[in-house]
Amino acid sequence: MTLRKFAGLGALLSIVMPSLAMAADEVAAPVLNSGDTAWMLTATALVLFMTIPGLALFYGGMVRSKNILSVMMQCFAITGLISILWVVYGYSIAFDTTGMEQGVVNFNSFFGGMGKAFLAGVTPASITGPAALFPEAVFITFQMTFAIITPALIVGAFAERMKFSAMLIFMAIWFTLVYAPIAHMVWSGNGGLLWDWGVLDFAGGTVVHINAGVAGLVACIVLGKRKGFPTTPMAPHNLGYTLVGAAMLWIGWFGFNAGSAAAANGTAGMAMLVTQIATAAAALGWMFAEWIAHGKPSALGIASGVVAGLVAVTPAAGTVGPMGALIIGLAAGVICFFCATTLKRKLGYDDSLDAFGVHGIGGIVGAILTGVFAAPALGGFGTVTDIAAQVWIQCKGVGFTVIYTAIVTFVILKVLDMVMGLRVTEEEEAVGLDLAQHNERGYNL
Repeated sequence: MTLRKFAGLGALLSIVMPSLAMAADEVAAPVLNSGDTAWMLTATALVLFMTIPGLALFYGGMVRSKNILSVMMQCFAITGLISILWVVYGYSIAFDTTGMEQGVVNFNSFFGGMGKAFLAGVTPASITGPAALFPEAVFITFQMTFAIITPALIVGAFAERMKFSAMLIFMAIWFTLVYAPIAHMVWSGNGGLLWDWGVLDFAGGTVVHINAGVAGLVACIVLGKRKGFPTTPMAPHNLGYTLVGAAMLWIGWFGFNAGSAAAANGTAGMAMLVTQIATAAAALGWMFAEWIAHGKPSALGIASGVVAGLVAVTPAAGTVGPMGALIIGLAAGVICFFCATTLKRKLGYDDSLDAFGVHGIGGIVGAILTGVFAAPALGGFGTVTDIAAQVWIQCKGVGFTVIYTAIVTFVILKVLDMVMGLRVTEEEEAVGLDLAQHNERGYNL
């Protein structure tokens, strides 16, 4: 009887164990989270909305009427160009972790592998995410929208004077040699240079704004000033467009910052709250600073303050608390105001639409103050215990990005200038880029 019992138990186990193993495999297998997927789909659309139509209108309203189409055209062309380059190799350079090892500095600490080129291996079943999971296709598209807006921001620095053909080639090369590698160093994970340093950049203060702002400063210096700058009045032709564009950027930025939580969770909710607080504070900070300095608050000023606040809170959105966001916003509004007005006049560079004054300076302010207000001791939600040490790490990250971006951008522009020329002719600049480069007018009266 005993042998029969053991034989029966063995037969039972032979039936049950495979089923248990299959059940364990099913439990271990990653499962897509529909709520997080829905949020990331929404956030992706919001970030694309920031470039077209948000940035296109924001910049378009600030140029003279003879150049409105050229600026909008550049935003749309960059959207198309970077989308394709992202699929072909950009996503792979930024996020392929082949050859990376924490604490080891090698080529792949700066530049991702090509294992994901042409999105190899990506299927409808591919999922990703730090905690809850969503389709990799959504993550690819979400990060693509960041890659799109970054070079588009640079347009504001050289508006009204760069050849369209030169702009396209510059953006393609800059994306390849600057944006994608910086994104890899900051966001790819263990083994990424700035990641291993401990640089905090939740949604792109370094990757997007310092990167674009510094590139814009270099570009406007290499191209030279617009004809007549600064003696000839070059007032914005339609501030209504600019205000509408700023409103679209404000709304879209919730996708930018809250979407960077990569889940519909408490971090995303707090990122949304602090984004609103910092933006409102910066808008008021710029407005009152301008009111005191110039006697009257302007619509262009408050719109610029809005963007300065959005920029500054971006690196901090996942770790800063509400009061930290308030201080970051106020600091960004006031500092960016003086840099976009007093500093620009004093140094004499022609940053047409203040790409450096708002994005470069705002990104630097936000990146450094992230090291302060991410600390739980100051109401933050990060893991910072030594504020001075983290601020030093943030400064190292800022310094590296400024130097790397400035040098590579300068080289790209100088080579292109020798090969094909960067600027339109004086006659084309006088006529306006709408007619000279696209044979169209923004307004036909």
